[in-house]
Amino acid sequence: MLNKKIEKAFNEQVNAELFSAYLYYSMSAYFASLNLPGFAHWMRVQALEETTHAHRFYSFIVERGGKVNMAAVADPDNSWETPLAAFQAAYQHELKITGMINSLVDLAIKQSDHAANNFLQWFVSEQVEEEASVDEVVQKLKLIGGADGGGLFLIDRELAARMFVMPPDLVGKV
Repeated sequence: MLNKKIEKAFNEQVNAELFSAYLYYSMSAYFASLNLPGFAHWMRVQALEETTHAHRFYSFIVERGGKVNMAAVADPDNSWETPLAAFQAAYQHELKITGMINSLVDLAIKQSDHAANNFLQWFVSEQVEEEASVDEVVQKLKLIGGADGGGLFLIDRELAARMFVMPPDLVGKV
C-alpha cells in the first residue's frame, strides 16, 4: 500500500508534469506564431515527454494501491519577448522540476519507501538530461545573439529533427 504522504506528493507531481506539458505546448504555439516550425516541433516533442512523465507517476500510484487525484492544471504563460527568453524560461522550469524531484526523493527516504525511492531514480537521471537539452539550445541562441534571422533559421532546422521515442517500458501501457 502506498504511503499517504507519498501518494499526495506524487499526485502533485502528476499535476506538475501535466503543467509542464501545457507550458511546452504554449511555447510551441508561440514559436509557431513566429514562423519557427522547428522550434515549435521541439516544444511539442518536449510536451509529449512530459505527458509520459505524468503517466509514470499515475501508473506508480495505481500499482501501489493508491488513489490518483486529478487536479486542475494552471494556465501557463503564452508569450515571451524572444525565442531566447522562451528557452531560458523553459530552463528555469526544468530547474524547478528538478528541485521537486529531489524533494520527492528526500520524502521517500524519510518515509522509508524504498520502492518510491527506486522509482524516482529514473527521474533524477532524466532531469539531468532535461536540463542539458534545454540549456544546449539556450547556449546556441546566446551564441547567435538570440535574434539573428540566419542563425535562428539554422537552429530552427536543427530543432525540427528532434523525434519523440516512446520509452520501451511504456510501449503498450499508454
